[in-house]
Amino acid sequence: MHEIRIWDLPLRLFHWMLALAVIGAMVTGQIGGNLMIWHGRLGIVIAGLLGFRLAWGLVGSTYARFASFVRGPATIMAYLRGQWHGLGHNPLGALSVLGMLIALGLQTAGGLFGNDDIAFQGPLYALVSKDTSDWLTGLHRKGFWLILLLVAAHLAAIAFYLRVHQDNLVRPMITGRKPVTDPDAMQPAQGGGGLALILAISVGVATAYGASGAWQPPPPPEPAAAPAW
Repeated sequence: MHEIRIWDLPLRLFHWMLALAVIGAMVTGQIGGNLMIWHGRLGIVIAGLLGFRLAWGLVGSTYARFASFVRGPATIMAYLRGQWHGLGHNPLGALSVLGMLIALGLQTAGGLFGNDDIAFQGPLYALVSKDTSDWLTGLHRKGFWLILLLVAAHLAAIAFYLRVHQDNLVRPMITGRKPVTDPDAMQPAQGGGGLALILAISVGVATAYGASGAWQPPPPPEPAAAPAW
């Protein structure tokens, strides 16, 4: 049995950092209170990670690119009939990846504009009206259950492939390598060099900066209280 490289290091670091950030955001959001400060900070981190992943999906190594795993209905049907063979995300796994990225993006956006009517306001709260912020906050709270469902489905799929297909999906995401029976027919991941990494990191940092609201002008100072003569 030979092993070939499929997941590059930047993609693996992204995967585990995103997992930790999402878990942290879910826990701090449910506890609330003073932890809402960290909930907001983790939302900014998630926004930056998603920005990085979108860029890496264009300039990263072979199996990290969206073009390598985003397929149409015909490929999905071929996979269901057992006629698909390849590395990286399978056609159903690709749908899971896209669904998770889109859901996390929408969830994060809702939180950036949200508020809790007590002490917390998202970093972009000032850009929308109070009614719009309240509406987005409601969607953000409901979106928690969607994210929880997607995470549960992700874990269930990992368990299914391990038990039924004897395919360990976690190990390659740690080592970056996957065993193959015919290495001559499978090409290892290529591309995603230093310049591509700098570009993707720059996009991620820019996304996090935009999500933080630090670019907004400071609010005007409150008028001084009139002296009590």
